[in-house]
Amino acid sequence: MNHPYLPLLVIFALAAVVVFALLTLATKLGPKSTNPAKSDPFESGNPPRGDARIPFSVRFYLIAMLFLIFDLEVVFLYPWAIYFRQLGVFGLVQMGIFLAILTIGYVYVWKKGALDWD
Repeated sequence: MNHPYLPLLVIFALAAVVVFALLTLATKLGPKSTNPAKSDPFESGNPPRGDARIPFSVRFYLIAMLFLIFDLEVVFLYPWAIYFRQLGVFGLVQMGIFLAILTIGYVYVWKKGALDWD
């Protein structure tokens, strides 16, 4: 029963027990007051204006998704950099192909005008 991940499992279990205990104590012992001002949305100390459900431009979502895609692709560079010496020329060629595909995608999106913020 000497598994290498056993200490990590014990720490996660203890953290879960502590979180559950603190939430239970806060629910049972905490003050309970109902106030209409408490139910209002809070926005940096300013009273809310207008409707919160205003439509956003599709461009906003497109740029956000492109950022996430390219950001997640760059995360693959870290493991490659760690094992760079062990991978040798094969790893270098594979990463070159990966970066070429990523660059082609970036240039395509740029040419389509998806990154223009007008």
